[in-house]
Amino acid sequence: MNGDPGNPSRDPSPWRGAGPELLIAAVTVAATALAALAVTGWPGLAVVAIATAALSMVVLRGLAPRSAPQTVRKTKGKPAARAIGGYAQRRFVVGTSLGSQAFYESDLRPALEHLLAARLAEHRGINLYAEPSRARAAFCQTRADEALWPWIDPAQARTADHRGTAAGGIPRRTLTRLVNRLEHL
Repeated sequence: MNGDPGNPSRDPSPWRGAGPELLIAAVTVAATALAALAVTGWPGLAVVAIATAALSMVVLRGLAPRSAPQTVRKTKGKPAARAIGGYAQRRFVVGTSLGSQAFYESDLRPALEHLLAARLAEHRGINLYAEPSRARAAFCQTRADEALWPWIDPAQARTADHRGTAAGGIPRRTLTRLVNRLEHL
């Protein structure tokens, strides 16, 4: 079924539709060969034939699909700078949030809050902002979860001025417990 001429979407041939171009190339090579034969004889015809063969090999090599090892080798090259930049930025946000409460409130807390809202909506059908009491009940299953709630509660974020001046950010252990709780929600 792959070569079905009636279905162009299933035909993987790169030559499909290239008939006119190939015909023009063949006529051009034949005319050049006849002109070379008429002007210089057999040596001219040999030069045209060799040049045509070499050029054809270069073109076909460029059109041929790569083998799997070549593709893997090329893909393993240099990783995308954006992926590394994204990772480095996230690492910076987390590291800085450990030392600065203001940075936690402005950068990491909104990301964690968004994750909480997504997890509650996806797994529990609860809207974090419309149903804050249900959201808190779903999040706080233990006393340890109760201690984590102020770090992620959207109502606390609006009134976080009292914590915004604190010297330290979110403790590493608290952040670890908070992320684990979000994963298990």
